[in-house]
Amino acid sequence: MTRTQPRSSQPAVVRLRNWAAASVALSAVLTLSACSSDSDGKAPAETSSAPAPSPTVSVDPAEAAKKEVIATYRGYWQEMEKLYADRDGTGANLKKYAASAALKNATADAKRTHDRGLLNIGDVRVSEPTVTKYDAKGEIPNATVSSCLDISQWQTVDADTKKPVTLPSNRLTKYLITSTLEKWPEGWRVTRDNPQGKPC
Repeated sequence: MTRTQPRSSQPAVVRLRNWAAASVALSAVLTLSACSSDSDGKAPAETSSAPAPSPTVSVDPAEAAKKEVIATYRGYWQEMEKLYADRDGTGANLKKYAASAALKNATADAKRTHDRGLLNIGDVRVSEPTVTKYDAKGEIPNATVSSCLDISQWQTVDADTKKPVTLPSNRLTKYLITSTLEKWPEGWRVTRDNPQGKPC
């Protein structure tokens, strides 16, 4: 069965006007396209879409070194927590963050603590560590860090029972401390601690 195409509801005059308007619009588009080309008939050259190079950001070597110093200092106290909490003293890698007197003193003191049947467990909190001195010109680059050390959550307990040990009530649990760090071939190392004996 052949469908009969519906007749347009528009009068012939209206359809003719629409067709004429479309023809004029099409002619205008073609004219604009022709005008936009070069006079010699060549198409305009394409603009490169390669991104512009980003400006180089210079990094201050001293500021970068200070960030490394602070990171080493924080790592040092994290390993100190492990050292004192481990009866065998094998669970810490203090050599990665300490050397010289700091390493020797910490290792010896932790051993004395363990020999007495004690452990230190909990958190050592380092507040506002600040590089107060930085010297990169010497034979060994070095820095001094000042901070507030909070050992109030670092409990001394019996190694067997894990019960807290009674300590003097007047002891400082938050005090100022300065530490010296040196740039060794392996990286920055804490070499000396100097508690100030002042609360913070």
